[in-house]
Amino acid sequence: MNSYKQWHWPRLPSPLPKDVSDRALMGYPAHYQEHPLQAQVATALDDLLQAPLDVLLTLLEQPRQPLARRIAAGEVLALRGDPRIDTFAPQMIDIPAARVHIGLDPRAVEQVMDQFDGLGLDRSWIDKETPRHAVELAAFRIARFPVTHQEYRQFLLDSGHAGIPDGWAFGRYPRHHANHPVYSVSASDADAYARWLSERTGRRFALPSEAQWEYAAAGPEGRQFPWGDAYQVEQANTAELGYLDSTPVGVFIDAASPFGVLDMAGNVEEYVAEDYRPYPGGPQIEDDLVLDVGTHRVARGGSFTRFRDLARTARRHGRYPRPIYVMGFRLVENHN
Repeated sequence: MNSYKQWHWPRLPSPLPKDVSDRALMGYPAHYQEHPLQAQVATALDDLLQAPLDVLLTLLEQPRQPLARRIAAGEVLALRGDPRIDTFAPQMIDIPAARVHIGLDPRAVEQVMDQFDGLGLDRSWIDKETPRHAVELAAFRIARFPVTHQEYRQFLLDSGHAGIPDGWAFGRYPRHHANHPVYSVSASDADAYARWLSERTGRRFALPSEAQWEYAAAGPEGRQFPWGDAYQVEQANTAELGYLDSTPVGVFIDAASPFGVLDMAGNVEEYVAEDYRPYPGGPQIEDDLVLDVGTHRVARGGSFTRFRDLARTARRHGRYPRPIYVMGFRLVENHN
């Protein structure tokens, strides 16, 4: 068993106090320490730096390969050029038209609270997901990966848009993370990217609706996580993994959604097209996001800075003005 699976995390108070540090929210002590997975990736990097591109790409598609080795293969591709990433022709997955159900049955709220006890959840955060309801979806396509730093850089250079990600230290492009999902952008930046790419390609790109995102992640059976109903620490880059950084897109190959979409749990949270509002017949929730931020865009999927409850396919979240909120996005292509 890999040692990172044995990492122990503290119980967090519920509700969480506002003055707790971001590091404490991620379960780390005040003193510096390194997670075993970080050392495993460093060792694998030494082994793979000179590997041919086809070997690296093959490693990424093999769930039986150790996670550290898959991450390392992605990191080498970031340095050498990742052929999976094409700004003007992103890999897209077809989702057929369907009458889908999204959200959570109110009777299941208590079960979710019990299942994720110890993570400092406020019940109102889960109430936000209620009720489970039907939505008619036309056929659409969704990107296999979230938008990466490499793609976002091309957008900034080509468009002159001023939205430099907060995650780019001093505004410097993180070339070593070229194939990681871009994060710490605003919802309006994400919208601008979709408009730009639509204009440049003549296609109809946009951010997904909440229903499109959740259906692509949960599938027809409504999985709690993209891969199933039980959380598996090695299948998502959440705080439980302990990596404390984003990872190259697509390395969690065994965590694909039922449609084959990747990175829909963990890594970075993803904006959708709508601002928060209650679901039809659902309660109006006035949590910290509503009270402190006001109108805000919904984000989905959780991130490397947050615990597994946010990686649930039904979870509705948003960006709060703290570094721990690492928001990115992925695209859909609508047919009409």
